[in-house]
Amino acid sequence: MAARIQDVRRRGGPDRGGRALIGIVGAPGAGKSTLCGLLAERLRAAGTSTVVVGMDGFHLAQAELERLGRAARKGAVDTFDAEGYVALVRRIRVQRPDSATVYAPLFDRDLEEPIGSAVPVPAGTDVVLTEGNYLLLRDEPWHRLRRLLDETWYVEVDETARRARLLARHLAHGRPPEIAAAFAGGSDQRNAELIATTRSGADVVVRWHED
Repeated sequence: MAARIQDVRRRGGPDRGGRALIGIVGAPGAGKSTLCGLLAERLRAAGTSTVVVGMDGFHLAQAELERLGRAARKGAVDTFDAEGYVALVRRIRVQRPDSATVYAPLFDRDLEEPIGSAVPVPAGTDVVLTEGNYLLLRDEPWHRLRRLLDETWYVEVDETARRARLLARHLAHGRPPEIAAAFAGGSDQRNAELIATTRSGADVVVRWHED
């Protein structure tokens, strides 16, 4: 997979300094962040500067979700600042080697809140991996991402393992068991079913195998 990214860099052209901009998409608990971490580690070890930018940094603030009556569906497609995320990806796409650093937000899972300008993307970054749930949606404004990303990879795992991983994540972040189960089997599952309908739009499908 790292070799494929290097090939994308070679196709990137001199105007972008040979940068690869790869989208990693999949359902909650599919392993998107894990894959990004492994790829970034391998690329950096090979001397390729790499930054990971998460769509989760564009979660609406908890207070705004409560004002809108969407707090119980946090993670659903309408609980993100989609226009803001697309605008950030566009800025990264057009960033040139002599441009200023672009700053991306980060989602703090302990605080359950986004933190602005927490992830620097220097102009000379070779590879930017951006991961999130809805990168392949055909709706406005998500569909614009297809023209901005060099490739989009869909991550999937055995459904039982995914649900177990997701439930464990909710519990690890302090949700009571009954609330964790309600999220994992309710809103999260509906989101996963929506995301699964976008699988055919991916350039690459990455399948995790649980040992």
